[in-house]
Amino acid sequence: MSNYRVNHILIAGGGTAGWMTAAKLNQHFSQTTVKITVIESSEIGTIGVGEATIPTLRRFYQSLGMSDLEVIRKTAATVKLGIEFKDWHKPGSSFIHPFGIFGHEANGIRFHHYWMKLRELGDNSALEEYSLGIAMARANKFTFPLENPESPLSIFDWALHFDASLFGKLMRDYALAQGVEHIDAKINHVNIHADNGFIRSLTLDDDRELAADLFIDCTGFRGLLIGDALKTDYVDWSQWLLCNRAMAVQSELVGEAMARTVSKAHTAGWQWKIPLQHRQGNGHVYCSEFVSDEQAKETLLQHIDGKVLHSPRKFHFTPGRRSRAWNKNCIAIGLAAGFLEPLESTSIALIETGIEKICSSFLRPFFDQEVVDQFNQRTAAEWERIRDFIIVHYKLNQRNDSEFWHYCRNISMPDSLQQKITAYHERGDLLHYPYEIFHPDSWLAIYSGFGFYPQNYHKNVERLNPKYLQQSLALMRQSITEAVAGFPSLNDFMLQNQAQYSVGE
Repeated sequence: MSNYRVNHILIAGGGTAGWMTAAKLNQHFSQTTVKITVIESSEIGTIGVGEATIPTLRRFYQSLGMSDLEVIRKTAATVKLGIEFKDWHKPGSSFIHPFGIFGHEANGIRFHHYWMKLRELGDNSALEEYSLGIAMARANKFTFPLENPESPLSIFDWALHFDASLFGKLMRDYALAQGVEHIDAKINHVNIHADNGFIRSLTLDDDRELAADLFIDCTGFRGLLIGDALKTDYVDWSQWLLCNRAMAVQSELVGEAMARTVSKAHTAGWQWKIPLQHRQGNGHVYCSEFVSDEQAKETLLQHIDGKVLHSPRKFHFTPGRRSRAWNKNCIAIGLAAGFLEPLESTSIALIETGIEKICSSFLRPFFDQEVVDQFNQRTAAEWERIRDFIIVHYKLNQRNDSEFWHYCRNISMPDSLQQKITAYHERGDLLHYPYEIFHPDSWLAIYSGFGFYPQNYHKNVERLNPKYLQQSLALMRQSITEAVAGFPSLNDFMLQNQAQYSVGE
């Protein structure tokens, strides 16, 4: 394969993945003659349970010219400052992974080294007291971040809880308005070139045959193109991530929405709670080796406050990824590329990074094997970094109430994760690898939340006068407390902007 020309891109499947891909690729190729077509059957439903996001999504839709308030209005969204993990460390425990930083570094030394020294001096202030994002989430307050904050203590980021089906529709409407072609049909057969094994065309249920140069597989778990047709291997990560099933159900929203996702640990998995403007999303992710489907369903329903709006939907999955996200002339995006449980809201983020890599691979409408290999290497690294981040949530637990948590605590780790944990435990180093979505402060939030601390801190911290250190960190805590006191409640923020984002407009 050398300089394979792309004139027509065919996206198999719609939903969030397909229409996000169509919207962005249409923008990327707007100054070329590349044609983009989406095949999506109105008779085939989508999974549509990915209701929590991370801040990268906001950058994605802003690149398409959409504002935060526009997306909030059209997707029934609420704001998200992070994820609260209840009962993960131990029953009764709670910590928050925020979108932001802790304290601020000085003299090239990360903040947590100073905090560790403070602990040694007898100050028991929690690490989360140095996070504006956590303080806002705990108080359920929100305001837009300052564009030019004067202090690192004023830095926080935010994401959305939204109706995934409405967001898919928003992307669909945008793409169609920009000239993307939509064909409402089912795919009956994938036709392969006999000489090179590339996909030649797709045969539809009305007997039409559509040819293209590049195919994007957004057909979900099945992977109709990347899996069924091209027989691309699947890398199974079940030895590290035990959960293999999920149930999802919507319920009435009771009380005011919270500015955070809640992840509550159960005896063989965990349950999410995601507030939207008009309802609440709920789900139970669990391991079928340790709990039956019926027991998992009962646990899910017992921990929902409002009226359930439909019967829970069940999903089976195998944690892992395709060995090659780009095989021949087919690229898998979304569930077709793999699946990691939605513990850290990464499903849509992986769609975004997949699309971003497609765009960066096509500075011109050509590709070759080197481009394909680079795409696959980066994709593998991204998925493995997220895999490791999810594993550490299970590995560091101190629950003694079930066999599941005991098993998770004693699993052997991938070498890449072992290196990270060792570096932090022995020296307080927060290693950060290329193509890693979660920054060091995210790892710090998880380590601290599980009571996992370094044995040593940076030696140069000893140069600080202890009294000065204590006073400086006390002022940090005070400034965060005073800032949050002046912010509006999330409910007031929503009401103040109601005219701009009323649901259904």
